[in-house]
Amino acid sequence: MAQFEEVSQKSAVHPKPVGLVLQYGTAGFRTNSKQLDHVMFRMGLLATLRSKKTKATIGVMVTASHNPEEDNGVKLVDPMGEMVTPAWEGYATQLANAEQEELLTALKDIIERETISMAQEASVFVGKDTRPSSDSLSQAVLDGVHALGGHNYGLVTTPQLHYMVCCQNTQGRYGEATVKGYYRKLSQAFIQLTKNVPNRTDDQKALLVDGANGIGALKVCEMETYLKNELQLSLFNDGSSGKLNHLCGADYVKVQQRAPKGVEMTAGERCCSYDGDADRIVYYYSGSAGRFHLLDGDKIATLISTYLKELLSRHTHSSVFPDTHTHMRSVLTSPLSSQVIVRCTKTGVKHLHHAAQEFDIGVYFEANGHGTVLFSKAAEEKIQKLAQDSNTNDERRRAALLLQNTVNLINQTVGDAISDMLLIEAVLAIRGMTVQQWDAIYTDLPNRQLKVKVADRRVIDTTDAERRTVSPAGLQEAIDSRVKKYRQARSFVRPSGTEDVVRVYAEADTQESADALAHEVSLAVYRLAGGVGEEPKPL
Repeated sequence: MAQFEEVSQKSAVHPKPVGLVLQYGTAGFRTNSKQLDHVMFRMGLLATLRSKKTKATIGVMVTASHNPEEDNGVKLVDPMGEMVTPAWEGYATQLANAEQEELLTALKDIIERETISMAQEASVFVGKDTRPSSDSLSQAVLDGVHALGGHNYGLVTTPQLHYMVCCQNTQGRYGEATVKGYYRKLSQAFIQLTKNVPNRTDDQKALLVDGANGIGALKVCEMETYLKNELQLSLFNDGSSGKLNHLCGADYVKVQQRAPKGVEMTAGERCCSYDGDADRIVYYYSGSAGRFHLLDGDKIATLISTYLKELLSRHTHSSVFPDTHTHMRSVLTSPLSSQVIVRCTKTGVKHLHHAAQEFDIGVYFEANGHGTVLFSKAAEEKIQKLAQDSNTNDERRRAALLLQNTVNLINQTVGDAISDMLLIEAVLAIRGMTVQQWDAIYTDLPNRQLKVKVADRRVIDTTDAERRTVSPAGLQEAIDSRVKKYRQARSFVRPSGTEDVVRVYAEADTQESADALAHEVSLAVYRLAGGVGEEPKPL
């Protein structure tokens, strides 16, 4: 076939380094950008096959999110804007690791297994972030797409690409499949939500935003005019100078528990940080004594959950209302757990997303600030019917209209820093809450997150939604013995989904104890799970 001849020709331009093995993880492929050219070409091929199989538009996003600027990565987006299915994750790994002379065989194997008609037209949307390597790597994706039949969106945030894939595949029912369509839908919903809030001052409309020197900074600038001064943003780390995610961004703020470089806060001023591809967000502020206060994904989930619960309680026909979380979170022992259903899952957005889909309304956030709200089709129809029912009393109708605009403000396809920021700002305005009042909904135990480099992250195996380890032998016992030394203490470890590191979380009654516990558990991981490099040092 002529198509396969073109694949062979273009594959030679994007050769695979002999012996290199990569794994499609929770965030797709992610590593140093110099190792990814062949992977990008092959993911272009795979996305085209996926499009032919599903008879729908598939997305490919070139990004490494919160990783350093020298890294890059790629992930596929399925028809409704969700992560690609596990079987196709396997195909991605198979295709990426096939040696050069085996590529056509691997490709034909997927076509045969999935009974794909190569005559079927394909549609692929390709997006990229602002990394220096993203131009050439996204071109490699396009080479793969063109070798088998696609469309390039250029510079977009990861959530915008997910959104536009969903719009395209719902024939516009979810929205207009353009960046401007995204801006219009979200900004109109935000303005509708906040227009009836009495006496909003300029201080209440003001927000400091750290763009992580990434794509989110460019896109939120473009969106500002659509917001008509209903939100007044002061943008820092906008990409005009400084490296992507270096001393800034959501991951830096979350792990270091300090403000990013260049952001000077006055007491009580609301600030937020995106990550490099704008699918995570965390908030923070400085207290009157200069103490740094972080409002991470757990605090965000609590704010949104209690707001939705309050609106639903105004209806006699309220939906089942859950809140879905990963386990490494103090929020599970907060007052929230008595107000909503809390479900534990393995860490990772795809696990959270699927669990949240089981309910009429599902709120999920990882502590790192990645999350969103999902509404079932039945819940959306019920909300729309109540909002349009002229016989509904005024209070219930107002609540229904607020819910309807809340649905429109949320990017249900994936966590989205811009959408989540607008939702948080709207909720704070509607409830008349300051950032301090939000923070006081519950109190986090002092905690610390650390990373331990290991030779192979797969030596760590976990159970009980990743709350306990089953291998290597002796590690869980070592963790348990160290936890017993401290008051109100917990600690968990889990392998990263994208790199050979083990993530360590610890909490205790004081910050000193949390730091000490995190260090002791890190040492146990280093010694029992094949740590590499220097032994972890005390904080």
